[in-house]
Amino acid sequence: MTGFLEGFGAHVLDLARGGIHAYAAFQWVPLQVFFVCLVVLDPLVAVLVGCVRSAGVWLAGAVMVMDVCANWLGNWQWLRDDPAGLLRPDGLLLINVFGLFVVVFLLPLHRAVAGTDARAQVAAHSG
Repeated sequence: MTGFLEGFGAHVLDLARGGIHAYAAFQWVPLQVFFVCLVVLDPLVAVLVGCVRSAGVWLAGAVMVMDVCANWLGNWQWLRDDPAGLLRPDGLLLINVFGLFVVVFLLPLHRAVAGTDARAQVAAHSG
């Protein structure tokens, strides 16, 4: 949840500074639209995961896969020119590490949440 709330804050700041065109540096409009949409998607993931919903787990995985891919596409030129820049402890490195974290724990978290959902349904029907 914390990672998605941090991402939400970063995108809100970007939009506060640059308005709707905050991501104009990315040459493809679909990437710009996606990054603006993260202002809605990131807190939605945080709320769904915080409410222990399996949809939140799957949405977290989808958002992070798309976020990592969009960042690689949008930053491909400088990554190609300066691959060592990927090791800087800001920006793309953090997104990649967080994306990997989310994907690695996607299935275990889903199993735990699905078990919680099943127990809640049994309790609701038995009481």
